[in-house]
Amino acid sequence: MPDTGFQQVGLKVDRRLTLLENAIKKHQYKKDALLEILHTAQELYGYLDRSLLTYISKLLRLPPSHVYGVATFYNLFKLKKPGAHVVTVCMGTACYVKGAEEIVSTIEKEFNFKRGETTEDGRLSLFVTRCIGACAMAPNAIVDGETIGKATPEEVLKKIRTILEAAKVEAR
Repeated sequence: MPDTGFQQVGLKVDRRLTLLENAIKKHQYKKDALLEILHTAQELYGYLDRSLLTYISKLLRLPPSHVYGVATFYNLFKLKKPGAHVVTVCMGTACYVKGAEEIVSTIEKEFNFKRGETTEDGRLSLFVTRCIGACAMAPNAIVDGETIGKATPEEVLKKIRTILEAAKVEAR
């Protein structure tokens, strides 16, 4: 394994880092495997922060700007740590036309934050995506991995409230 200075970029050594290094080795440190490696890193860490992107750039001997550019080009990569619970609303054409924007606006107003952000308490993140491929069920919202087809703002809010309340009960 090359000396990559993971401590220099703010990463602590843990199992995830070992798994990431193994994935990079599997791809033989090839620059053209960047997209697959970013996918692996996000699966392991949940998001791609600056230190992780810098680490990957060092391992692949790519400029940090290139790695960051790829990570920001694809909207499926998250550059900030998501909240404990994640809501993603599809904004593909079918979903948008059938009311996805109203769902997003309702969530923003109810929880006082904007798309792409996480609530101050870190409990909820709201993301939008271009298309999830379920156009026949438009509009679609995904709440903690569960897709709600033909979603209404009320239905999505109810699901979010249920999840947040259950988390409160578990925390007690």
